[in-house]
Amino acid sequence: MLCGEVKELAHLNQMQARDARLKRLAESIDSLAEHDRRTEEHAREISALRHHAAAQLHSICADFVASLNRFLSQSEVALDPAQFAEDAFRLDDVNLIQISVRGRILHIEFTATTELVSTEDFRIPYTISGSIRSFNQDLLQNDRVEEQLIFYTLEKEKRMWRFFDARTYRSGPLDMEYLVTLMEQLL
Repeated sequence: MLCGEVKELAHLNQMQARDARLKRLAESIDSLAEHDRRTEEHAREISALRHHAAAQLHSICADFVASLNRFLSQSEVALDPAQFAEDAFRLDDVNLIQISVRGRILHIEFTATTELVSTEDFRIPYTISGSIRSFNQDLLQNDRVEEQLIFYTLEKEKRMWRFFDARTYRSGPLDMEYLVTLMEQLL
């Protein structure tokens, strides 16, 4: 009889151990649902942030063009596209903005990073990357186009557009002052 009770007790212990293991597995699976929900929410937030960032970049360019055009009497700086809605940003394609005046061109190209947030090309986490190319006829005749990298960075609580000059390692905010400096170099 003792042997039967031992077997029964061993079987009971195995069932309890299996049930405990199944319970831990079920808890892990349930936690995946919460993890997936948070991941999806983060992806939606980054997508909305990217659309906002694209519109913000266009706004910086539009303010620069409008401010400069106020002082021009014989020329006009053109912005293409003239209007840029947040829903115009293409996540899976290259986005372009161009500022031009009398053969001097600032060509801005940007796209969303493959990952939601990256640090591959810049030490500060970013979610959009691209470049600003500046050129005029003299530069083109010498097969030169000036290029600086741009990033929409996610710095702690601060989100902003930044430029990075790979030749000098100089970095700073991509703002109207920066665009003025680039255009001055083309004259």
